Amino acid sequence: MKIIFAGTPVFAATALDALIKAKHEIMLVLTQPDRPAGRGMKPGGSAVKLLAEQHGLALLQPLTLKTPDIQAQLRALNADVMVVAAYGLILPQAVLNIPHLGCLNIHASLLPRWRGAAPIQRAILAGDHETGITIMQMDAGLDTGAVLLTHRVVITPDDTTQSLHDKLSLLGAQSIVEALALLQQGKLVPVMQGETQACYAAKIKKTEAAIDWHQSAEQVDRVVRAFNPTPGAYTYFRDSVLKIWQAKSIAGKTGKPGEIVAVDREGITVACHSGMLRVEMVQKPGGKKLNVIDFLAGNNVQPGDYFLAVDHFAAQYD
Repeated sequence: MKIIFAGTPVFAATALDALIKAKHEIMLVLTQPDRPAGRGMKPGGSAVKLLAEQHGLALLQPLTLKTPDIQAQLRALNADVMVVAAYGLILPQAVLNIPHLGCLNIHASLLPRWRGAAPIQRAILAGDHETGITIMQMDAGLDTGAVLLTHRVVITPDDTTQSLHDKLSLLGAQSIVEALALLQQGKLVPVMQGETQACYAAKIKKTEAAIDWHQSAEQVDRVVRAFNPTPGAYTYFRDSVLKIWQAKSIAGKTGKPGEIVAVDREGITVACHSGMLRVEMVQKPGGKKLNVIDFLAGNNVQPGDYFLAVDHFAAQYD
C-alpha cells in the first residue's frame, strides 16, 4: 500500500520499521521538528527521522499540518492510507480526509480506556491488570474513532513504563502490519467506541512523581514503576532529593508513613499508610543509579530515619 507515516519517538519508529520490512511503499514520513536534547541541549532528530534517513525516505518536519501548502503536498502523494503513531501534532479534518482509506492510529491502550497522551503510565498508576494496542480509524476527536483491531497484553507486577512501552512497541508494529493486510482484503470491521467506558490519560506532570508515603505500599510501588524511566519517582532524604528507581511492596506495618523500619542487603524498608515498600535502587542528584548495597556503602541510613513527602519537606525546610 502507498502510505504516509506520521510519528516521532521509538514507539513510532518500531512501527515504521515493520512497515518497511512488510514492503509497503512509504511515500512520505512526517515527524516533529528537531528538539534540543541531552546535557548540551543540541538539536537532535527523532527516532523516526533517523530511521527515515537511514532508508532514504522522503521526510518532512512541519510545525503544523494546518497550512494549505503542507496539505497540498500530502494530497499530491495520492496515498492509500496515513499511519499515525505518537506523532505529537493534531491532524485537522482536511488532512484526515486526504488518504483514500483514511488515517489509522496505533494507540497504546485498549480504547476507549485511556484515551490521550500517557496511556501506559496511567494504566500502571491505576493498577490495571492488562492493556494493549488498538488500531483505530482516526476522526476529529481525541482517540474517539472506530476501533479496527485490538491485541491485549498482561501488565505484570514488575512492569515499568519502559518495559511495558517496549512490549507495546513491538505489538503495535505487528498490529499495524496485520491491520493493513486485513484492510486490503476488506476484512476490517469498524466498531464504535462506547463512551460510558471512556477515560482519559492526561499528560504526565513532574509533580506526580513525588512519593506520598501516606498512600498504600501498592500505590507507591505503582508510582515508582509508572515514572520509570521518566521523570523518576522521588522522595526527600536529609534535605536532598532521592530518586527511587526500583522497589517492591511487601506486607506488614511497623512504623509511621515514611519511616525507615529496616535496612539490610535486600533493601531499605519504608512504612507506608498500609504495607511497606522495600526500596532496591536509588539515585542521588548528579549521581549514578545504585543498588541499595552500593548506596549504603557510602550513606549512613538507619532504622528510625525518615523519607519525607513533598508536603512534609516543605513544612520542615521552607
